[in-house]
Amino acid sequence: MIKRYLEGNIRSALAVNPSIALMGPRQVGKTTLAINIADTVSSIYLDLENRLDIQKAQDIEAFHRANSDKLIILDEVQRLPHIFAPIRGIIDQTT
Repeated sequence: MIKRYLEGNIRSALAVNPSIALMGPRQVGKTTLAINIADTVSSIYLDLENRLDIQKAQDIEAFHRANSDKLIILDEVQRLPHIFAPIRGIIDQTT
């Protein structure tokens, strides 16, 4: 496994921010990096290209309430653009 140099920066950002985004071109390791971080903290990973995970995210507010004690990773979040507004509301309420 390649140690990503950004992993420390992401961990630091997670300690002080309610939300962060990993953006970049395809196939550069964003998902792998997120999963590596998830393996070390209490977390839940949703792949929003997976039908069952999409169903879980349909009511993102309820999903967040049920999992508010965990890091929630939304992979391929651009597939569900309608959840950005509720996510913003959740973030605003936690800061």
